Amino acid sequence: MKAGNRIAFDVEKYLEEQTREILERIERFDNKLYLEFGGKLIFDYHASRVLPNFDPNVKMRLLQKIKDKIDVILCIHAGDIDRRKVRADFGITYDIDVLKLIDDLRRDWGLEITAVVITRYEDQCSAQLFKNKLERRKIRVYTHHATRGYPTDVDLIVSKEGYGRNTYIETTQPLVVVTGPGPGSGKLGTCLSQLYHEYERGVRAGYAKFETFPIWNLPLKHPVNVAYEAATADLKDVNVIDPFHLEAYGETATNYNRDVEAFPLLKRIFEKITGAQSFYRSPTDMGVNRVGFGIVDEELVREAAKQEVIRRVLRYRCEYMMGLVDRETVERVELLMNELGIQVEDRRVVPPAREAAKQAERKKKGHNGVYCGTAIELHDGAIITGSNSPLMHAATSVVLNAIKYLADIPDKIHLISPHILEAIGEMKRNVKDDKSISLDLEEALIAVGASTPLNSATKLAIEQLKNLKGCDMHMTHIPTPGDEAGLRTLGVNLTSDALFSTESLYVM
Repeated sequence: MKAGNRIAFDVEKYLEEQTREILERIERFDNKLYLEFGGKLIFDYHASRVLPNFDPNVKMRLLQKIKDKIDVILCIHAGDIDRRKVRADFGITYDIDVLKLIDDLRRDWGLEITAVVITRYEDQCSAQLFKNKLERRKIRVYTHHATRGYPTDVDLIVSKEGYGRNTYIETTQPLVVVTGPGPGSGKLGTCLSQLYHEYERGVRAGYAKFETFPIWNLPLKHPVNVAYEAATADLKDVNVIDPFHLEAYGETATNYNRDVEAFPLLKRIFEKITGAQSFYRSPTDMGVNRVGFGIVDEELVREAAKQEVIRRVLRYRCEYMMGLVDRETVERVELLMNELGIQVEDRRVVPPAREAAKQAERKKKGHNGVYCGTAIELHDGAIITGSNSPLMHAATSVVLNAIKYLADIPDKIHLISPHILEAIGEMKRNVKDDKSISLDLEEALIAVGASTPLNSATKLAIEQLKNLKGCDMHMTHIPTPGDEAGLRTLGVNLTSDALFSTESLYVM
């Protein structure tokens, strides 16, 4: 469903409300607030998919409005470094994502990182190497061990042998943003450790949580909240009604199980640290989330959220085939999809992609007996298809067809020079010992660029590549690394069926 000129989310209204809420929260705590940022600090593409018109960098726009009042602490779990955990939307490991985030904040937003904290550190060699790399680039790095007594012994947790073992991180601004590359980074533990040290120093600091999803003032089974549950199915998060909020205020609020389950312990820790009754009466109280007030077109938002659930089903099915998640995770998201009364075929690009694969098989256009189809929905609503051939992958075919359509170039005109195709094929056969000369998308984009001096139409087509960003696309097979890299560069919203494009176990 295309939004057209309709606005689903009012970014400016959200920025105004969210900024005011954060500033008011700072004033409640002696002008010192530790704000745990859930989700992605920048490039929050999940939010921009379920809330059309939401700026994926809106959090940074918000922080820029108060940049003279903030310090930024980045947390990363030592175990994630050791396991080389990957951030799926960029295809990079969490430690590399931290490096990228530091660069992005400096270059694009004019913000310096105050410190990096490696949490639950157990002298892992990989974590130590990461620490060395950062310190030699003049970045302050702290290592925090697992907190003794956590989660049962509050007296030990809030003591010199608990949070007191962690080195205090010096900050100078009233707002300390604590973020990380993903869930489980140790953000909450870092905030609580800092609170302990602040109170030891006589500073009445506070804590709050900036978590976009689930949206507390939307119903439990609203598609946006269901989409969050689908996105975190591998973590086994479940949305629930906040019973503490209901009891305290008589109001229904949506939260998720981990926050609700942890609240009694957090409340006791807060009270132990401060020596006073907790400021918060519910986990919802801890949040400063105003995103629900920015929704201005309920119909568009509900439809976008349903599409995100379908996208997650397709993604988890592929990850199951690749051995990255268990069957239970797939079944959880499929159940959520069924609860919303939708199916995979409701994603507009799925049926035409599958039909393109069937047509290729009927015409015997494929190679090695595998016929791949793909479809992309352009911003004007047009759906363009492609399929594999001895010369190019299906992803390559659909991208070339799409930019030809956008540039109004006749189909018979080739964008890649035959001489360049021949040279690449020769190189792949002789240098890479590759039996197939079929171009994946990453190779094809280079070939198209190299063809520009030989073909004026190619330059017009290349100018249209930027217009593929944010378009929905589906493939009938899991993309090869070269296709995936090329599609990530273009910024398309890709899904695929849980089938491999080749019987080979090792794919370059």
